[in-house]
Amino acid sequence: MANEPASKNHDNEVEAFVKKVGKVIEENKLDVSSDEDLSIGIMNLISIEEHMYYTAQKTGKDKYYDILYQAREIRKEMLKKIVKDAEGEVWCTSKHLLAASMRLMEVGTKALGKGDKPGAKEYFDKAYDLYALFWALNLGQLKGSGEVTKALKESLDKENYTTKELPPAEAQKPGFMGKMRAVLQRAIDCCKE
Repeated sequence: MANEPASKNHDNEVEAFVKKVGKVIEENKLDVSSDEDLSIGIMNLISIEEHMYYTAQKTGKDKYYDILYQAREIRKEMLKKIVKDAEGEVWCTSKHLLAASMRLMEVGTKALGKGDKPGAKEYFDKAYDLYALFWALNLGQLKGSGEVTKALKESLDKENYTTKELPPAEAQKPGFMGKMRAVLQRAIDCCKE
């Protein structure tokens, strides 16, 4: 089995990554709970920018671009509070991960409204995967958008990984994204004060 050493190496890398993220959170280097709230606010600011663009285009009224600009300025200021290492394309990748996550959540919500629970779950799962990638990138564990793309591809291609540190239900989720989801679920608790 020529792939066995690479697979074992990948397992070790994923395990090391999970431990690094856990250590960052435990050492209180980030107030992830507050940052989670902020990230949802940023998602909504991005959405405001998009809606003002389309409103300006549909109505032909340039006044909506002024609102877009103000929302964009606030969004940039708030994103700086989370995106600490904006090398290369990290800034834009972070923004687009949040935007895509928000849009997929909205599509999932619309699917729920139509009674399509399986379709909604699929959109919600993908939205959360993108959100987890946003945090992986901004917890300083991935070193650029190339690694985000690689991690996403690996999460789709690899078989399940398990670890003693994760509860059994979470350990059954596939690959990198399963690990990242589990770490975030333990770390982000919006009810922490």
